[in-house]
Amino acid sequence: ENPAGAKKHMSAYSLYQTLSQESPPPAKKPSLQVDIIGQVVVCEGPFRLGFPKQEDPCVNGDGEVLDTLLADLARVNNSRERASKLFQWLIHPIPAKTFFRDTWEKKPILVKRQNPDYYKGLFSTAEFDRILRQDDVQYGVNLDVTSYTNGKRETHNPPGRALPFTVWDFYESGCSLRLLNPQAFSSTVWSVLSILQEQFGSMAGANVYLTPPGTQGFAPHYDDIEAFVVQLEGKKHWRVYNPRTEDEVLPVFSSPNFSEADIGKAILDVVLEAGDLLYFPRGFIHQGDCFPDAHSLHITISSYQKNSWGDLLLKVVPAALEVAMEEDVDYRQGLPLDYLTYMGVQNSDKDDPRRAKFLSRVENLMKKLTSYAPVDAAVDQKARDFLHDCLPPVLTPEELASSVQGAPARWENGEVLNAGARISSQTRVRLLRLPLGVVRLCSDGEMVHLYYTTDNSRVYHKEELKSFEIKTEHTDAIESLIHSYPKFVTVGSLPCDSAEDRIGLAELLFERGIIHTAEPL
Repeated sequence: ENPAGAKKHMSAYSLYQTLSQESPPPAKKPSLQVDIIGQVVVCEGPFRLGFPKQEDPCVNGDGEVLDTLLADLARVNNSRERASKLFQWLIHPIPAKTFFRDTWEKKPILVKRQNPDYYKGLFSTAEFDRILRQDDVQYGVNLDVTSYTNGKRETHNPPGRALPFTVWDFYESGCSLRLLNPQAFSSTVWSVLSILQEQFGSMAGANVYLTPPGTQGFAPHYDDIEAFVVQLEGKKHWRVYNPRTEDEVLPVFSSPNFSEADIGKAILDVVLEAGDLLYFPRGFIHQGDCFPDAHSLHITISSYQKNSWGDLLLKVVPAALEVAMEEDVDYRQGLPLDYLTYMGVQNSDKDDPRRAKFLSRVENLMKKLTSYAPVDAAVDQKARDFLHDCLPPVLTPEELASSVQGAPARWENGEVLNAGARISSQTRVRLLRLPLGVVRLCSDGEMVHLYYTTDNSRVYHKEELKSFEIKTEHTDAIESLIHSYPKFVTVGSLPCDSAEDRIGLAELLFERGIIHTAEPL
């Protein structure tokens, strides 16, 4: 029986039960097969990167680990294209364009792959155990121990370092484990998130959740992020619910814990198995529980926290008002002498013509405020916030060999070797990454600064965002590098006043890890 036949009235949970009872699919398929059942996508077939046919590897479709994909992505010359391909792998087989048009910020969707190895190599329980043994994992900072029993959500974090003896005892007692910043401990998660942040133009974060069989670790709630739930091991039963009111659509903050009585009927009732993906927008209430026969390990990749039009306007409006008061006398004129007698909440029900006149004046001032809005400056503020949130880039072998991080200068046999490599006018250079995730040129009206992420920490906001002042006569050269990416340009072609200026600027950018050379120095 083909489960795609009567899908209109089949719940996703029933679909799972049907699929799990059927014989396994053939090992190879001649072409990709995709069935769409409401908000469920059933996929069979490998993901391909889109290289020329003779070079295109079949990534993870035959159980290859994620390292294969990342190694092949390192061959992609443009970091934005690299991010696009990695995101397409994440949501395969849904085309990214279709996803952002029809699903993003609108509705949840489940991808059933019937391929437990699809995300193999991203993270594992064995790696979780290694991190506990080898790294300084702190309760409440890096790890939460949680439970949700009989409608009660509890956190059980003791003080201090989370060591395997205690952590695994919590797990055996039925507690869920949440690793809060796996990118600080896992180089693979770091690599994936550092690439995806260029796709979103917003911080890409992650949490890892390990849940024992037959338990639930968290109460129903909604989040303030777009969530991609990637099932890595075992299986988990998920229920997703519509936002309860218009006020909770795309919320600014996460919700408190809800009771079952608060949330209504689930619109998606599904089971995630290893290799499956569940996406839901911020504001959609969700909860997940484990079956008695299997544990669950998943990683939730998240983005778009505080990245709305409203968040931009929080920066635009105060700045616009400051400019308007400086430049326009209408904003500096005094309020009516008696406005307190007819305005305010206590006077809001009064039928007073002065109220209409007052409100009309406010409306006119608000409309005129747009002409003073420093939108580009506010966008630059958002960009600086994003750069501060960013993970540092993970360098490909070629980037490492041609950047300051891989420069061959060293101490050997009692002397310094290879310290004389210098940049010349003939040296070909480019930005290390697309400007979106590496640098931002900003001006406060008096000075110009270049902000950069190459010195950021893998720990969120552990370091302050780095920047340095750029001479006004060098801004054209910086903009030239930004707009020429991904092409390499010669140092001699940079629009500076002299060869000395060009080389000096290039050396400064190279030493900060912002540019790299076409060939190792």
